[in-house]
Amino acid sequence: MSKMQRTNVYADPEDLAQIKENAQKLGVSEAELIRRGIKLAAMSTRVWDEPLDFPEFDSDGSPLTSETIHQAVVDGATR
Repeated sequence: MSKMQRTNVYADPEDLAQIKENAQKLGVSEAELIRRGIKLAAMSTRVWDEPLDFPEFDSDGSPLTSETIHQAVVDGATR
């Protein structure tokens, strides 16, 4: 992990109380839960420089059903 940097934020007292309670139940520090929240916020708002390259598949023109999607995933995983 890289060097930590201290910062100050304003938080709703109810949120802080929930963090305190959750930290006690999980056996971790409040700071750890706040760091996890910061990481989630950073990753969920990340903007990529280029579009993501998701795989695509062609169907034979028939409607996509959960079965055809499942089979496509299975076929792709076994390749």
